[in-house]
Amino acid sequence: MSTPYHRYLFVFVLCASVYFLILYTPDKGGNLFTVEDLGGTEMAQEGRLGQQNYTRTIVGIGDLHGDLPNALKVLKMTNVIDDDNNWSGKIGKKHVEGVSTTADDYSGDDTIALYKLMEKLREQAPRKGGLFLSTLGNHEVMNAIGDWRYVYNSEIKTFGGVEARQAALSSTGWLGKAWAQNYTITNRLPLHPSLGAPNTDHNPANNDGVSHAALSFVHGGLAPDFPYLTPYPSSINSIGRSLLHKLQTRPQPPPHPPNPYPGLPASATVAEQYLYDGNGPLWYRGWATENENEACKKIDDVLKRTGTRRLVMGHTPTFTNVVSRCNGKVIIIDTGISHAYGGVLSGLSITYSLSPATPEPMAKHQQRWVETEKVAAVYEQTTKVLVEETRELVGDYGVY
Repeated sequence: MSTPYHRYLFVFVLCASVYFLILYTPDKGGNLFTVEDLGGTEMAQEGRLGQQNYTRTIVGIGDLHGDLPNALKVLKMTNVIDDDNNWSGKIGKKHVEGVSTTADDYSGDDTIALYKLMEKLREQAPRKGGLFLSTLGNHEVMNAIGDWRYVYNSEIKTFGGVEARQAALSSTGWLGKAWAQNYTITNRLPLHPSLGAPNTDHNPANNDGVSHAALSFVHGGLAPDFPYLTPYPSSINSIGRSLLHKLQTRPQPPPHPPNPYPGLPASATVAEQYLYDGNGPLWYRGWATENENEACKKIDDVLKRTGTRRLVMGHTPTFTNVVSRCNGKVIIIDTGISHAYGGVLSGLSITYSLSPATPEPMAKHQQRWVETEKVAAVYEQTTKVLVEETRELVGDYGVY
């Protein structure tokens, strides 16, 4: 299982409705530590160079709903941006950072500014070793459909009118192209680098100690009975790309309201209809609203099929705190950040670490490792640990 070392920076943002952004940071230097970090040349000569500490952090921010001032506060609170609203670079060389936020269009006129900010960060991230990815939410798809129920007239004016806004959201518009090129419906984020880059499909045949060392991020939720769950995440994302393309390339219907609801294109497949259904990943609320005991009976099967350890989602606000259910297997991060809701400012921090526990050099298949996951809710004045789990692994899990 020897793998080249990669650092990841994951940034997630729930946008003009809800979206996740991921920053992926490959390390070109190869080794995480210098020889001195490992105890000097003697330690390296003993064959310990491959047994390195490895850390990856993912930060999630949910549902900003068009509130630029609060979005900036949360991005600064989680050290994503600096005082000039640029990518801060406050990411240690030994870990990975990520953000998940949402911007929505019905709490003000900041839609353009928020999307421009995210695209700016996407451009800045690679200069410091990152790659910025994103996820669509229900309101992006609503807007692409022509369902503008939550769009203020003043917000439409910031685009230059209805036709100009429709053009911006189309397949040739600046925002529409960003959605098509840079956004997915869901994201599978690896914690251990042996699982590949972000959104590598889960391999059901892989059942070793880190086969499920990944996280799922989606706006609404992954329903247990969603018929297109696997292979995860490519099945869902392929359906999402197809539906978005059809919406963006059809003649744009006059927006609803005041005009009739346009609905999905006549050419929408059964799978695309399922995607936008109430039990689809854009709208599903069951993990947040169902009786916790009943929900927890279903979670392990979904985690097994998706090759993940936790499902992280927004969409269902709590207004007071990040919610952990089923012993941290379900995390709901929508705390009503926008002033329209009056909730609390929050972020989610997930830190994964892998440390060698073998006291002396051994064959790779005999090496012992301590794996730790720490999930914490970050607020303006405090941080609350939701889950902290430690596992011991035996085998070739080193990051070289």
